[in-house]
Amino acid sequence: MDYTILKTDLSEGILTVTITREKAMNALNARFFEEMDYLLTNLPTEAKLLIITGAGKAFVAGADIAEMADKTPAEGEQFSLLGQSTFCKIENLNIPVIAAVNGYALGGGCELAMACDFRIASTSAVFGQPEVNLGIIPGYGGTQRMARLIGKANAMYLILTAEMITAQEALRMGLVQKVVEPNLLLETTRKIAANILSKGPKAVTLAKMAIRDGLNMPFPEGQKLEARQFGSLFKNEGEVGMKAFLAKQKPSW
Repeated sequence: MDYTILKTDLSEGILTVTITREKAMNALNARFFEEMDYLLTNLPTEAKLLIITGAGKAFVAGADIAEMADKTPAEGEQFSLLGQSTFCKIENLNIPVIAAVNGYALGGGCELAMACDFRIASTSAVFGQPEVNLGIIPGYGGTQRMARLIGKANAMYLILTAEMITAQEALRMGLVQKVVEPNLLLETTRKIAANILSKGPKAVTLAKMAIRDGLNMPFPEGQKLEARQFGSLFKNEGEVGMKAFLAKQKPSW
């Protein structure tokens, strides 16, 4: 596929994807979902970690309102399901996914960021779910992911008031994990990515899977999942790592 919205850069196992609809503040439209779906389905085997960011002043300032305004209820539901499907693909990737939030992350943009494994934000980033201002609600998983990430009351507050919050407030709520100056955003995110890629690759994959899948299970079932994944790494990558530790050497994965 010839990308018109997404720009990709693959270096040292890190695939950086930049959304480039700058004139529309990177608003999400049908073409975005088509390109992102294709990218997620055809990730190069060399890509061991994915970073998603935006060009210009916005990460993603929302969904494309002009594209949504005349939809029927059935068409609106299908557009919601389209976005949910794409964001679930991001969430369900076996490789880590980091959102590098450079600017406005509103509506569908905040939902996209929440579909990533965690979020690094620029000091100029702004977060919010302003859908009720338009007489609609978040439709790409926002009502579900936000409550799971920052708790029911915080999600209720942000979604019902449509209040936009700063990166520091998002950090306080736990919506983002680190806030850095704008000129350091990608550098910092790539350093974090490189740190993750220096760890046992199977361990990283299974840790992500245990956290993600365990959240959708009763706690005892989640612990059983953890035990299975823990055990599977013995006489495997875990042996390499533990023996290297005992020998005071760096493991060779």
